[in-house]
Amino acid sequence: MARIIGGYFTSHVPAIGGAIVRGDQEEPYWKPFFDGFPPVRDWLGAERPDVAVCFYNDHGLNFFLDKMPTFAVGAAHEYRNEDEGWGLPLFKSFSGHPDLSWHIIEQLVGDEFDVTTCQSMLVDHALSIPFELAYPKAKEWPLKLVPIAINTVQYPLPSAKRCLALGRAVHRALASWQGAEKIVVIGTGGLSHQLDGERAGFVNPEYDRFCMDSLAANPEAICVDSTKEIVRKSGSQGVEILNWIAARGALGEVPARETHRNYHIPISNTAAATMLLETV
Repeated sequence: MARIIGGYFTSHVPAIGGAIVRGDQEEPYWKPFFDGFPPVRDWLGAERPDVAVCFYNDHGLNFFLDKMPTFAVGAAHEYRNEDEGWGLPLFKSFSGHPDLSWHIIEQLVGDEFDVTTCQSMLVDHALSIPFELAYPKAKEWPLKLVPIAINTVQYPLPSAKRCLALGRAVHRALASWQGAEKIVVIGTGGLSHQLDGERAGFVNPEYDRFCMDSLAANPEAICVDSTKEIVRKSGSQGVEILNWIAARGALGEVPARETHRNYHIPISNTAAATMLLETV
């Protein structure tokens, strides 16, 4: 039987990719953020997961404002990273796990989620940067990927409650998968930030800490707010917390154990955070 070992959650700001390329990990501006990753790397090195199920949001590489699925699941054999215009070099491609992807898709459809199935799919910085942070010396990724994209870009957005339910449906799929893989769940994005408009530069440490404090033992507390209220509290891009909520749902309904967290302000006008949760 497959086993879900836990999950890590992290910001995915494109500027992090630039810092990695420049080797700025020890620079004072960046060091407090990068110092949050050794415990994640140590845990991954000890656990050696075979598959990652990653909840993230696409930034126009696959979907744009004219075609924006609420939930999209990759079912490809390979996922390539391509240029998004940030000036970053291309990151490594991922190997997919189509059989597990289809198993998840069938579970989601059975649970009445109308997902978009992508048998061809590119991945952007929102997915590649969290892997570069976790496996900085890897010549190729040591695990296979199932990507799940959530619309955090264009209204109407899914509710936090719906994203938690999505994650829990994914958990049921993983729990019923007959393979022997060890599975890690990843949630990327946020935390609070707004990149444009009158509130550009907005961050909300109090709300961020509420989300982090609630994630392991009581994710339902984050789901009380409407999506519009989450945007008010966290900024228009801070609504990427939906990815974290879905990923937490994929760990199951029982409380998880928080074993590490890091929080730093700001990284490119973003409240940058990292958390590690283990299943109990």
